[in-house]
Amino acid sequence: MTDVRHVLVLPDRDAAEVVAEELPDRFGVAEEPQLVRDALAGEDDAEDAQWLVVVEDPDSRLDPSALDELAAEHEGWLEAP
Repeated sequence: MTDVRHVLVLPDRDAAEVVAEELPDRFGVAEEPQLVRDALAGEDDAEDAQWLVVVEDPDSRLDPSALDELAAEHEGWLEAP
């Protein structure tokens, strides 16, 4: 079985931190999600950066549609694999 990595794209750091905090409670994620700042191409201003929440899913047990709903609650989305 291959490891699965889910990437949720959020509009700002605050939203990314909230989503990362909700993952263990809502999905039982044991491993700490990674928060990654993703500057938009050609943008130097930090205000234009998106934030990624990277979730490792070694057992492929997380429901992508539920992850997408969680991201959508914070004006984000689940990146397609």
